[in-house]
Amino acid sequence: MIRVLLADDQALVRAGFRALLDSAPDIEVVGEAADGREAARLASVERPDVVLMDIRMPVLDGLAATERILADPRLESVRIVILTTFDLDEYIFEALRMGASGFLVKDTDPEDLLQGVRVVAGGEALLSPTVTRRLIADYAKRPRRPEPSARLAELTDREREVLALVAAGLSNEEIAERLVVSPATAKTHVSRTMVKLQVRDRAQLVVVAYESSLVAPGWAD
Repeated sequence: MIRVLLADDQALVRAGFRALLDSAPDIEVVGEAADGREAARLASVERPDVVLMDIRMPVLDGLAATERILADPRLESVRIVILTTFDLDEYIFEALRMGASGFLVKDTDPEDLLQGVRVVAGGEALLSPTVTRRLIADYAKRPRRPEPSARLAELTDREREVLALVAAGLSNEEIAERLVVSPATAKTHVSRTMVKLQVRDRAQLVVVAYESSLVAPGWAD
């Protein structure tokens, strides 16, 4: 059973998500929070598999709540999905950098929401290739201090290639097809890359690929 915590300041939104999630035989809503501080507290108490976290909430916003939850070593297994009204929300990139496992727009199709929860609970990142590239390309246009490319020094040439393909939003199967290797081999390359870069999932791999200048906005369009 996948245990989900809902965090949104709108009661009607929470009620709608709860009704949908509770209708699935393999998903259970274990708590609701109307602000970020309560979300962090409930995450500590309930230890959910997935937190559906709204960005804009009172007391403590979703970004700060995400940071607080992911900084707690006891909650290492908790996965956070950011909920947003706009698919180019400027805060989503920061949440991905912190370790959020992906994002969903609030008007996503019900089946896509359920599948998204299952994907994240299974350890994968929830990234729409098209929206993710637009989001990061938008963020990358703003002035920033890029991380040194030396962060990638430990990667092999093949691992750098795999990292770039992950940044393009390709699945393990698609990476395998592109590189003419087996899906198991592609998965191994992705896993080793995550370990070397000390990131928790594919979402953070995307962030690293852009911030280290391995790829540039629009390179895979």
